[in-house]
Amino acid sequence: MYEGIQTFGRIVEHRAKQQPNARFVRFANVDLTYEQLHREGNKFANVMHTLGLSKGQTCAVMMPNSPEFLATWLGLARLGVIEVPINTAYRGDLLTYILNKAECQAIVISSQWVERIAAISQDIPNLKHVIVVGEMELSPSQSICYHSYENLIEKASIEPVDVKITPFDPSLILFTSGTTGPSKGVVLSHRANFALAETCCDLMNYGPDDRLFTVFPLFHVNARYATILPALLAGSDVVMHERFSASKFWDICRAEQITSFTYMGSLLTMLMKQPEQSDDGDNPVRMIQGAPVPLEIYEDFEKRFNVKITEAYGSTEVGLAMINRAESFRKGSCGKAVATYEVEIHDENDQPCLVGEVGEIVVRPKGPGVLFSGYYGMPEATVETWRNLWFHTGDRGRMDEDGYFYFVDRKKDVIRRRGENISSYEIERVMNTHPKVQESALVGVPSELSEEEVLAVVKLREGEELSPEELLDFCQPRMAYFAVPRYIRFVKEFPRTPSQRIEKYKLRSEGITPDTWDRELIGYKVYR
Repeated sequence: MYEGIQTFGRIVEHRAKQQPNARFVRFANVDLTYEQLHREGNKFANVMHTLGLSKGQTCAVMMPNSPEFLATWLGLARLGVIEVPINTAYRGDLLTYILNKAECQAIVISSQWVERIAAISQDIPNLKHVIVVGEMELSPSQSICYHSYENLIEKASIEPVDVKITPFDPSLILFTSGTTGPSKGVVLSHRANFALAETCCDLMNYGPDDRLFTVFPLFHVNARYATILPALLAGSDVVMHERFSASKFWDICRAEQITSFTYMGSLLTMLMKQPEQSDDGDNPVRMIQGAPVPLEIYEDFEKRFNVKITEAYGSTEVGLAMINRAESFRKGSCGKAVATYEVEIHDENDQPCLVGEVGEIVVRPKGPGVLFSGYYGMPEATVETWRNLWFHTGDRGRMDEDGYFYFVDRKKDVIRRRGENISSYEIERVMNTHPKVQESALVGVPSELSEEEVLAVVKLREGEELSPEELLDFCQPRMAYFAVPRYIRFVKEFPRTPSQRIEKYKLRSEGITPDTWDRELIGYKVYR
């Protein structure tokens, strides 16, 4: 398959030597061969070296799915500069926090979002270089140098940089949604990335005849290590679009001869909600993978679209820990532990639970480099998560007598909406800065599509009045569009524990009450 190569730079080089002119990725309007990616990656590595960045430093990336994103990923990997992919919806406080926490010296950013950097430039002292992809007027700055990506690439050498990269070197920092505190930067090595990709190849039996399709962004683990890297390992190729279209999805699969795709969030539900067509089952897709599988549509989806479904359980920190194979699929389960991990269910004292008993899902690797390397700049959080030599997922589950695991719920205070993890803590922090808001609490409530919608329960300062529309107008410029609450409910007091913590489980159980405001019912628009 790939002869044990364990760094991103080496596997691209390997494929480029094998079949330089073969197509590797097709975007909506452009194809990229192995040789083109190999060459552009070398160019970008030389660009960053010329700007003074070196192995172990950090560079943020904020771009849509594009050849430039892939070349940036590859160039940073070859130079040993640690990549910090950032959700393109981020702005304001959270964008500032990530750039500062990761100590980013540079950012590669699409011109459509560069104004967000200008807006926070006084608050990001580490940032020295902004490399802008696309046309724009490059604004002068006393502390930050703005560069044109295209101009830098045009002048760059295609010769490889002379930097030794090992599988255990850090590859990137991915920020997870904060729970009871700020987002944590998960440090992943090349080996950890490859472990996830290898598991995907094993689960899906990928080979040179496969063509993978993804609509997920390259700032997420899914597109990078469940699609792009597995395709490199298996010799498959990839079709990558920037956005999901339920109405065009199967036509794209037929036209591009897609054999597999990944799913997250409500993607399967949205496909099932499309009007039935006589040729729904006439498509080249053989098997799909992701999570979660909505139990109520599992059999109907397989039958209608003539595909096999697999399911997996994992996280940014562990990659995939359990897989539910199509040939031995157990409905409702996350599957069995993968070969690289031990998985157990523990009680509050870290003792193994009995079969069928609910506890926390804990994981530990069987070999080095498979698990994440730690939380960047947060040693206490790393030690706490790894206590008693097990990684504590923060999720509750159970195991049956055959070794199949079942997810029950989250201990973490994170809301999962349409494939995105939303930090309650960070959204509450923004809402609480409104001058009329005393306190807020964010909880997830069931969605008609799958997963959850965001409910904000808000207590105003004494004597103040505030409309839901005014509150969301305040939120929109300060947070990602997908995190803007759908539901708003104003309360006079919160239910609290004796230590005065808000009892969020009570807010969740109350759910959508008659006095809850719904922005979708009145047509309030959230912009991207």
